[in-house]
Amino acid sequence: MLELRPNCEWCDKELPPDATDARICSYECTYCAECVETVLFNVCATCGGGLVPRPIRPRQAHRDQPKLGLGVHPASTKRVHSKWREEDVSEISLKLRDVPPAKR
Repeated sequence: MLELRPNCEWCDKELPPDATDARICSYECTYCAECVETVLFNVCATCGGGLVPRPIRPRQAHRDQPKLGLGVHPASTKRVHSKWREEDVSEISLKLRDVPPAKR
């Protein structure tokens, strides 16, 4: 199950569970759309993979079973910050940004 991290790992912008500008990679690294477009160039700073819109978890259960939604499976409150320096991010994004994510 996705952690739904509460912030952009690069600029620390708040990304609540219903944020439409949250982006994730396959390892759940989480960034805001602005950082993905202007800093990362759709290259995850950690794995080099692509970033896609993060799904929005429903606020409440819409079926009796199984019980799902934020009330049962809340979003994470643990803030995560990138361990990479700006130079590291520039290096990997320059290397991979013109390579489609499926070919990385």
